[in-house]
Amino acid sequence: MVMASKALDRVLVLEMVRVTEAAAIAASKLIGRGDEKAADHAAVEAMREAFNGLDFDGTVVIGEGERDEAPMLYIGEKVGSGIGTGPKIDIALDPLEGTTITAKAGPNALAVLAIAEEGGLLNAPDVYMDKLAIGPGYEAGIVGLDRSPTENVKALAKAKGVEPDEIIACVLDRPRHEKLIAELRSLGCGIVLIPDGDVAGVIAVTNPDTTIDIYMGSGGAPEGVLAAAALKCVGGQFEGRLLFRNEDEKSRARRWGVTDFDRIYKLDDLVKGDAIFAATGVTDGSLLEGVKRRANGLMTTESVVMRASSGTVRWVKGEHRKTR
Repeated sequence: MVMASKALDRVLVLEMVRVTEAAAIAASKLIGRGDEKAADHAAVEAMREAFNGLDFDGTVVIGEGERDEAPMLYIGEKVGSGIGTGPKIDIALDPLEGTTITAKAGPNALAVLAIAEEGGLLNAPDVYMDKLAIGPGYEAGIVGLDRSPTENVKALAKAKGVEPDEIIACVLDRPRHEKLIAELRSLGCGIVLIPDGDVAGVIAVTNPDTTIDIYMGSGGAPEGVLAAAALKCVGGQFEGRLLFRNEDEKSRARRWGVTDFDRIYKLDDLVKGDAIFAATGVTDGSLLEGVKRRANGLMTTESVVMRASSGTVRWVKGEHRKTR
């Protein structure tokens, strides 16, 4: 059982939704415009402004990059109006998870964040992470990164009471996953290939309506921590292992305290204690509807917010009107 955090009690759950709503609405103005950087910049500015209206002492531990790469919401940046006085909160964020998706008006773009008490979120370096996720309701350790995809599919199918060819996997559509895809198809598995947005892909395993049973493959490590925060709230299982392409990436990881380059991170290694996860749809997707612009300046949003200590999941429909 996850104990409730008194620090997070002072940061209202719905305030986190307001932050992701602000980022999603800002990014939505650039949907289909072909400009990834402009869409990301709009989301970043809106999210930062929303954070700075909250009475907490926030530190970005997973953000847009290191300070020399990102002018705002960089790793280590302080946000909030209570710096030095408010509760100390660690923040993982992706103001626009799916910049290419947004630029091309594709599905599953999200504004996403997770918060925990100071020290509660892994400071994941900006490298790739091998990820494996399943939803709630299964015995702990039923799948693992120390086993082959075939072994994991067969174990999950047995636990679910079906044949392996009835398992549906979600995989990022990348050349690096060709062997994984071929192995899954040799078992007869259905595969949902997604072009981008693996936070939404991982979270999809928690929603029976998606029919996705398991997420496999590599993607960004920061996004892995964000997805793990969501699974921590609803009881799913997640494992991650950092992948390094060169010595420079290992050096970057050492700066963030990573010393065991082969370690398999469990859910509680990535997200310790209580956590809140929030996401708002930018474009329509399997998890959330995107921002809709109606007549007379009315906009609608759909968000989800979760808390680990209570296991509560709230779906929030918002209507936003321009004020003069």
